[in-house]
Amino acid sequence: MAESPSQPLAETPGSGAEIVTEAPLLMIERGTCWVMFAYDIGMSIDLNTCENRITENIHRQTIHHKRRAPQYFEYDPPPLRVTRVGEPVVIGQYRTTDTIEILIFDFGTVSVTYAIPLAGPMSNLRNLSNELYGNVSLADDASRRVMNLMEVIRPAINRPSLADVIEDYAIFQIESCSPLTPASQILAGNGQLLAQILRAESNLLSEDEVKDALACRLSFGQSDLLIIDWNAAILFDVGAEDLRAVLEFANVELLEMRYLDDKLDDALDESYVKLTQGGGDDSLRGSPRARQMRRVAQLQVDSAVLFEGVNNALKLLGDQYLARVYRAASQRLHLSDWDTSIIRKLQTLESIYQKMTDRHAQRRMEVLEWIIIILIAISILIPFLPGLPGH
Repeated sequence: MAESPSQPLAETPGSGAEIVTEAPLLMIERGTCWVMFAYDIGMSIDLNTCENRITENIHRQTIHHKRRAPQYFEYDPPPLRVTRVGEPVVIGQYRTTDTIEILIFDFGTVSVTYAIPLAGPMSNLRNLSNELYGNVSLADDASRRVMNLMEVIRPAINRPSLADVIEDYAIFQIESCSPLTPASQILAGNGQLLAQILRAESNLLSEDEVKDALACRLSFGQSDLLIIDWNAAILFDVGAEDLRAVLEFANVELLEMRYLDDKLDDALDESYVKLTQGGGDDSLRGSPRARQMRRVAQLQVDSAVLFEGVNNALKLLGDQYLARVYRAASQRLHLSDWDTSIIRKLQTLESIYQKMTDRHAQRRMEVLEWIIIILIAISILIPFLPGLPGH
């Protein structure tokens, strides 16, 4: 998509197409960049126990609907939101507020959210996006807060363990800007810039890349606009807590899908090794083979419970706007592809377990057959043994 003539661009010789000067089309009067980090900290979390152990400001998270929506558009069960105060984190020319929000889900995931106030030329968001991409200081701060939280709520966590997988996402929300511009004109006149913000790119993007970055967009009215990409989203709207909640949950779901996919890879490798191991008497309950089967069965159950817990945590059905937003985010984050991969691996794990069960049953039958043969042989030999009664 071509830039507006009022937004001149220049190239530096020998360095490719780089942006040197730009007359800002829009000035942000009020806005916030919401940066989210999702972590898996355990198999499950007892939210009631968490409420009893956390002393900070806490409440159960509900979706504050800005638009008309059915009552079943809600979390089940509602996650626990914890508000904490801490030192702001400096990110380039920006800094976070001193308030950090942590959302605790019952399926073992927490989401840490930072708020960065926005003001000034919208073109500055490109630099902020670049700073946020893979920002170590912010990620380290989030990890430290999660570990501190885990120490407080450890009794409430089933099998506590901080996973290595982390999923981050940024939402650039612009509530007011000048001059006042309809959402459709914002998109038409700032396509290149918006795409660069979404993709955290300083260099000019190709027309195809711009189209792809801006392809997933929705509007409820004529004054609002939501553009969703895999790394970030841009939102022109006031309030819109419901939209942010849906995008935050999509990011959490992506984390759990990645985490579960990694666990299933490990489970499949472990199960394959156990299946191909030979030798040993596995006819008893405490035998190595029996323990291996129980281990594989436990992996199946854990994976299935986590998969269902994540997929059923947010009730978004029908053709309402929030459901459309969730479907768009799911498509952008390729959640359906992750679902397909996980289901396939669960089926493969089930097949391996079935083969192990069949082999176990076959070997037990062989042992029983040998026992019967030995008993029959003994019963035949007993009458011919000297010194035994009946000889």
